[in-house]
Amino acid sequence: MAVMRDWSVLDEIWLVIQDRAEHPTAESYVSSLLTHRKGVDKSLEKVGEEAVEFILAAKGGTPERTISEAADLLFHLLVALQASGTDVADVLEELAVRRK
Repeated sequence: MAVMRDWSVLDEIWLVIQDRAEHPTAESYVSSLLTHRKGVDKSLEKVGEEAVEFILAAKGGTPERTISEAADLLFHLLVALQASGTDVADVLEELAVRRK
């Protein structure tokens, strides 16, 4: 299996999330999370739910399930960052600082 290190898909997803925040539509799952009556709590609930599902999948030892749940967790974390008014660039900068 080839190792993929192209993180540009996360940038693409972030741009879509930002677009949905600025131009919400009734058909968009992201818009439904960002405009939910619970506010930021809805996206935070999803992060918690997906984190638990990821943990269970990883402990279960099924690579396909672990990959799927990790993708769900990353996606919902990005949505929660947007919902909380946090720019992912700031998170990446913090990671870079910690790397030094």
